[in-house]
Amino acid sequence: MTAQLHCFGESGHSYKVALMMQLTGHPWQPVFVDFFGGATRGAEYRQLNEMGEAPVFVEDGLTLTQSGVILLHLAEQTGRFMDGDQGEILRWLFWDNHKGSSQFGALRFLMNFLPPEKRPAEVIAWLQGRCKAALKTLDGHLAARGWLAGDQATIADLSCCSYLYYPEPFGFDRAEWPHIDAWLSRIQALPGWKHPYDLMPGNPADRAAKEDA
Repeated sequence: MTAQLHCFGESGHSYKVALMMQLTGHPWQPVFVDFFGGATRGAEYRQLNEMGEAPVFVEDGLTLTQSGVILLHLAEQTGRFMDGDQGEILRWLFWDNHKGSSQFGALRFLMNFLPPEKRPAEVIAWLQGRCKAALKTLDGHLAARGWLAGDQATIADLSCCSYLYYPEPFGFDRAEWPHIDAWLSRIQALPGWKHPYDLMPGNPADRAAKEDA
């Protein structure tokens, strides 16, 4: 059965799951979530996910939310991207959801998707410091190893990399973080890799095309 992933192109958390299915060849189809149109705040979506977040994974009567949970499910289901130190995989998965993607995503949103007059300068400055500290941790860990939790890519890598491929500026420049840069290149070299805006609907290019139509 083909899985459905309720997602949208700008969502790094959705990208983690979409990339996992893309790399493993797991049959799936995207279901566009109009996040910027308020879809996740509506009653219909809240019935699907009471947390009002994307992604939501639906397959054969099973509904899962939270990207880390979905990645673990897919790893068990496909037998892929779980070969490594299990404790380390979980450690980096939890780190990403607390110190990595959660902060990178929030900062990127504040700096790019709010109207300029509504961007909170003090909050942005604080978050930039937090993100820089997280990037320093990630870059340092990768200085002596190719992957986060073993000798090959795992769901820890797929989770932690997600927001670092987006083009919108939020203070991350690959050239400033050589070990992260090399690691992102290794992930990009995995057979089947695709950029988030090439993998999921509802990205800036889609909106621009709709406005020009």
